[in-house]
Amino acid sequence: MRQLTEEELKTMLGKLAIYTGRSLNNLITSEDEGDRYVFRLHGNRVYYMRLSLANLATSIPRANLLTVGTCMGKFTKTGKFRVHLTALDIIAPHARYKVWIRDNGQMPFLYGSSVLGAHVGRWSEDIPEHQGVVVYNMDDTPLGFGITARSTAELKKLAPTSIAVHRQSDLGEYLREEDTLFTT
Repeated sequence: MRQLTEEELKTMLGKLAIYTGRSLNNLITSEDEGDRYVFRLHGNRVYYMRLSLANLATSIPRANLLTVGTCMGKFTKTGKFRVHLTALDIIAPHARYKVWIRDNGQMPFLYGSSVLGAHVGRWSEDIPEHQGVVVYNMDDTPLGFGITARSTAELKKLAPTSIAVHRQSDLGEYLREEDTLFTT
């Protein structure tokens, strides 16, 4: 397990900033009882953890260490960063833009479909096109995240069957991809 290089950190933070905006600073500088949080790379996966936990993990050989902290995502072979569903609990409180879906759209979203305009119950104001959003149900439970297909002004004018949010990840992945969630 090692610290991220400057280029890796820039790539990862750029991807996380799509969903969090400026509140990404709160994620980076958050302190809990005097212990700060850090990002560490193990294999091709990035983990978010307390500094004290990261220091303890250095005493474990890399071959014996499976995971530590919260997996934020992984780097692909081409050097791009892919945010994993396990980061939802970290991203959701810091999300800049949010979309709430009705009960009739909850199951299609959890089965891997995009969010249609008819399924949107409400959304944050002034969401631009192609912006990262966290998708919630109407009870304020985060279900996943995605990228908006249109801005909020355009969504009001579109047909109910138009795609509002392209799904990136959802809670249903835990069941659909449980065999490969932590191995690939």
